Amino acid sequence: MKARLRARLNYANVIATIALFAALSGVAVAAGLPKNSVGPNQLKRGAVNTAKLKRNAVTSAKLAPKSVITGKLGPNAVTPGNIGNGAVTSAKIGGGAVIASSIKNGVIVTNKLGNEAVNSAKLGKGSVTLAKLADDVAPLLGSLRSGQTLRGVFYVGGSDGAGDVSRGAVSFQFPLSGNPPAVSVLKKGTTNANCAGIGSGSAPAATGGNLCVYLTEEVNLEEPELTVENNTRLGFGLTAKAKAAGNYVAAGQWAVTGP
Repeated sequence: MKARLRARLNYANVIATIALFAALSGVAVAAGLPKNSVGPNQLKRGAVNTAKLKRNAVTSAKLAPKSVITGKLGPNAVTPGNIGNGAVTSAKIGGGAVIASSIKNGVIVTNKLGNEAVNSAKLGKGSVTLAKLADDVAPLLGSLRSGQTLRGVFYVGGSDGAGDVSRGAVSFQFPLSGNPPAVSVLKKGTTNANCAGIGSGSAPAATGGNLCVYLTEEVNLEEPELTVENNTRLGFGLTAKAKAAGNYVAAGQWAVTGP
């Protein structure tokens, strides 16, 4: 029997038989794999490459926590739309990361500055101008600022016969700009539209471009009790005249406000 089988074997028969078994074995393996039988252990290292991944196959749920690190991000991969609200905190900003060109105009307002944050070294030369000073800051040089008020007191009088004249003068600490102020002389307790009177703390008032002279004491004076003369942007003069022999007094307060 063996001799008869050997007699029938030749190269063509052997090759054909091997090919048949190989074909049958492949079909059997492919057709015989049960569902879910190929797991991670059955995959060859490097077998799953980018070409083998289905579009949108890798979702956020497939990524392990902290698996996307800086080295895995491409240039310009993180855009503003990918950053959550409030995600960039002060601790996430690197030293020197925020420079002048990164700050939008107008974003640094007064309530963003710390106490004493702006010192003399931070002020540019010529940056503090008269327009930047508050109204209650006295002028350092030049004319009285518009809307600022100068105040003072005056006293004119003497002791002599009827018709005696006494004169005085007041100089402004700072000259007014422009023309001399309009003058109002007000008897004790009176006011007008430009001279609101003497408020609490003996602070006489005047509107812009006006000089208000308030009489608070009038003794033995001839009408008009007080006259303002030589009114200029630098100051003014005062004249009082006795009505009868004896002491006579014109005293009070004044206010002038820059036009």
